[in-house]
Amino acid sequence: QVQLVESGGGLVQAGGSLRLSCAASGRTFSNYAMNWFRQAPGKEREFVAAIRWIGGTTNYADSVKGRFTLSRDYAKKMVYLQMNSLKPEDTAVYYCAAGTSLIGVLSKQEYWGQGTQVTVSS
Repeated sequence: QVQLVESGGGLVQAGGSLRLSCAASGRTFSNYAMNWFRQAPGKEREFVAAIRWIGGTTNYADSVKGRFTLSRDYAKKMVYLQMNSLKPEDTAVYYCAAGTSLIGVLSKQEYWGQGTQVTVSS
């Protein structure tokens, strides 16, 4: 089993920044990719970014490229999503997930966190 706990969400003005954290615990999962998804009210859950524990290869959704940066600290089992230049359309619940896909395939995610709310005011 893998447990994921997100933190760092909150309310921020447009143009501001937030850093989300995902703490992972449980069995070894070095071959997994750590993903961030988000879900706005009335919308489907969508891929945001992903990173492999080993090697650190990243992948970003076009909507966040150049604004969001994903990093990981394998020793601490922590994943960080630095979000800059936030826009009102970034408002959503952000979820951390662990799975075998680096390209945001929902069905390939095996473990999910509870989510953290990010609200960007205009």
